[in-house]
Amino acid sequence: MSKLPDLEGLAVFAKVVELRSFAAAADDLAMSKATVSKAVTRLEERLGARLFNRTSRRLALTDAGQSLVERAARVLAEAQAAEEEASSQSSAPRGVVRLAAPMSLGITTLGPVLPAFLDAYPEVSVELHLSDATVDLVGLGFDLALRVAALPDSSLVARRLRTIKRHVVAAPAYWDKNGRPTHPAGLADHRGLTYGHQSTPETWRFQKANGEEAAVRPRSVLRANNGDVMVPALVAGAGVAVLPDFIVGDALAAGLLEEILTDWTSAPIALHLVMPPGGPRPARVDALAAYLTRTLGRA
Repeated sequence: MSKLPDLEGLAVFAKVVELRSFAAAADDLAMSKATVSKAVTRLEERLGARLFNRTSRRLALTDAGQSLVERAARVLAEAQAAEEEASSQSSAPRGVVRLAAPMSLGITTLGPVLPAFLDAYPEVSVELHLSDATVDLVGLGFDLALRVAALPDSSLVARRLRTIKRHVVAAPAYWDKNGRPTHPAGLADHRGLTYGHQSTPETWRFQKANGEEAAVRPRSVLRANNGDVMVPALVAGAGVAVLPDFIVGDALAAGLLEEILTDWTSAPIALHLVMPPGGPRPARVDALAAYLTRTLGRA
């Protein structure tokens, strides 16, 4: 075996994983499909292990491929960043940045600030993926992601932008009919609209400034994987929900929803900017990361 690692094979493998296709990787890399296939085969022979299970319709990573993909993606990203930096320190950022964000945050908060970034960096384009599900940044080839959560430990680089306040809300008519609890325990008798993308979606946890804690399980009548879909049901008086300000802020300001238990706080969450580990990053990625930190960290 050569003492030098097969850097081209690793980079080609990472690109195939990112685009989920040998043909798409060939187009992106300006190579023939045969050259891409040979590079992956060469890498497999060098490692003595298959990296993909291939069928006519599906491309899936083997265990060996899964264990290699994060480092291969890092090799590709670092090589691209090094070339960009070496080619011209003073050149304007250019190219595509792949960004993932939660659906509601993307529409209400991210969408309004992106035009100014695109205007400031005319040679940069943003490929935006909106989903409340947590995406695999490394495996799917994303440069950045916005996440609203209490983040678990991981190998990702996370930058905390701001605290996200959550509100206990329902329609005023609902509270008039069913009563306004003065302690979280009172919510157990209410109809809950719950958010599915949580480790314990049916349990709401609260804390008071004096350290007192409470947990409650309301009777869930609607469970959804997106918060915006709950707002019409809340306004119609279907029940109670605990949702962040970027989802219910407008309805609260308009008087369509009413907040209770304001002396309690829901389990703390924050808006984070997350990036794959390693560096250096391409200038276009650093430019968007700095812009999002500056604009979204203000609120």
